Amino acid sequence: MLKRFLILALSLAVFGSTSYVLAQDKSKPFIFTAIPDQDTTRLQKRFGKVAQYLSDTLGVTVNYIPVKSYSASVAAFKNNEVQLAWFGGLSGVQARFAVPGATAIAQGEEDPDFITYFIAHTSTGLTPSAGFPHGIEDMTFTFGSKGSTSGRLMPEFFIRAALGKTPREAFRRVGFSGDHSKTLALVQSGSYQVGALNYKVWENEVKAGKVDESKVQVIWRTPGYPDYNWTIRGDVDETWGEGFIGKVQQALLDMNDPELLASFPRKRFIKADNSMYQPILDTAREIGILQK
Repeated sequence: MLKRFLILALSLAVFGSTSYVLAQDKSKPFIFTAIPDQDTTRLQKRFGKVAQYLSDTLGVTVNYIPVKSYSASVAAFKNNEVQLAWFGGLSGVQARFAVPGATAIAQGEEDPDFITYFIAHTSTGLTPSAGFPHGIEDMTFTFGSKGSTSGRLMPEFFIRAALGKTPREAFRRVGFSGDHSKTLALVQSGSYQVGALNYKVWENEVKAGKVDESKVQVIWRTPGYPDYNWTIRGDVDETWGEGFIGKVQQALLDMNDPELLASFPRKRFIKADNSMYQPILDTAREIGILQK
């Protein structure tokens, strides 16, 4: 009898301990970040509201943490400092490449056919054209972040395709502003003659009254390509329960508050998967950003 009692007591202790660990794991904050493609102060304010929406919808604590660069967002994801991220096409490919099992689960309605704007200071004399702009060779040119799809990867791809040269061969000086808003500011001020940026950021800055079109204008719109995406680590179910990835995906697809969607900015989110970004992976390998 005593022996049976001791076995039962031990079993209860072990079960109780296991239950505590599981409960403790499920109480861990679920953390996401976003590439800093715009002013980081603005992003912090907007994504804090997204975190609250996800907390309320998923029933777990969700926190947003800012990062200083595109590469920092990939590193945070790789190191499991964040479990979910709003990536660009290239940073998403890099993150999934670094974390086996990671998957793209959602994208903006606009993201399967995203575009880059080439902009120029009006002093250049360059004007809008339907094809790749002639006359930009030997000018000064700024990309956005080195890890940006719309601000570096695809613009470089189109430059190489049109001119048969690398950017450093084609332009008198090449820079990397760090984000799309800074690209606009540098070209508008005349610090660089030409630049490439995310068309969504251009549209937002126009609405905000930050574009002086007597100084800067769009001279070319690129063909479309796949871009931004929500990517999640494949091991989150182990901490937050079976089916958690599906719950996160559904929460994103169900997001319909215009204020929250303006954080991205997107009309709505639709389903995504890794195969959609094969063109980005291929392009990154072609121009040497990712190893084959």
